[in-house]
Amino acid sequence: MQVIEKAFGYITRTHEDQLQVLVFEQNSVGAGIQVPKGTVEEGETPLDAVKREMLEETGLTTLVVQALIAQDYFNHPSGVLQKRYFYHLTSDETRDVWQHQPTGLNEGDLIFSFYWISAEQDALLAKGHGDYLYRLLAKVRN
Repeated sequence: MQVIEKAFGYITRTHEDQLQVLVFEQNSVGAGIQVPKGTVEEGETPLDAVKREMLEETGLTTLVVQALIAQDYFNHPSGVLQKRYFYHLTSDETRDVWQHQPTGLNEGDLIFSFYWISAEQDALLAKGHGDYLYRLLAKVRN
């Protein structure tokens, strides 16, 4: 069975003394609320992939990778087995909302609408996207 590696980014900021996590919705039906992520390309490390994907998907240029917070295997609803890497990154972004057209391959018609959430309950994330959010929020708050 082929395994596809995916790098997920939990991007956080502190705003008015509150930790917030970046999420987005895209202009296609059924995609749900997501966190930025992407495929680890051939010859690329997961760390390199998360840095590249976060720039491509969000447009943010001042992200700092803090840590790899989890990795696992996930049976994606499409039937593909994914090896997932979840990274914590921090941002000094001041915008509360913005739109960005991702620059990755096959994303030409997509527009992502970004915003911040302060708790897991603020948004029902797409399947698999919020699996380790609780670890991040617990770790950052301690």
